[in-house]
Amino acid sequence: MLICVPNVLSKSDVADFRRIMDECSWEDGRSTAGAQSALVKSNEQLPPDSEIARKLGNRVISALTANPRFISAAVPLHIFPPLFNRYNAADGHHFGIHIDNAVRGDRLTGLRIRTDLSVTLFLSEPDEYDGGELVAEDLYGSHEIKLPAGDLVVYPASSLHMVTPVTRGTRVASFFWVQSMVRDAHARSLIFDLDVAIQALVERLGRDDPETVKLTGIYHNLIRYWAEV
Repeated sequence: MLICVPNVLSKSDVADFRRIMDECSWEDGRSTAGAQSALVKSNEQLPPDSEIARKLGNRVISALTANPRFISAAVPLHIFPPLFNRYNAADGHHFGIHIDNAVRGDRLTGLRIRTDLSVTLFLSEPDEYDGGELVAEDLYGSHEIKLPAGDLVVYPASSLHMVTPVTRGTRVASFFWVQSMVRDAHARSLIFDLDVAIQALVERLGRDDPETVKLTGIYHNLIRYWAEV
């Protein structure tokens, strides 16, 4: 299941992130890649343990936890501290086909998570660069994703994916992983679809409608049944 979440960051927040990041030193993105990924990864990233990366990452997490659609899509138990990367056309940056590590550990906090979901939060507008599409594969084929700045996409970390070469401009993004309370991807998809339907009913009938209340109870009972905490 691939889910787009709009307006996680406002345009003013994105501009502030970019201003701060433009003043930072960047390092080779392969420093956080697994053995296989490092063979096909060509980009730059903010040093993951730097004070700036951690502060920006905390701002991202605050925005995520206040976003109902993200919470509904991910049902997060743990969110890995967000990382930040950029792809420059002048350097031929790209990230070839790969799959993310099943487990990620954070050196500063000691957090270790199972990577159920991968997340890309776009920090460049689509017209700022050519190429640079995130391409994720699933049972239904390949999907190209290139979203407005401030929007993000959630997709299974188990999927093969890549970032196509950037041929003009610079692509900037945040990327991270989520361990969900609902480990089973099919169950998580059902919960998301149910929540979307409930929210549509709330808009039409109100939160106090008896059937809406009943469905909301079913939603929470399904999470209670499937959740691992």
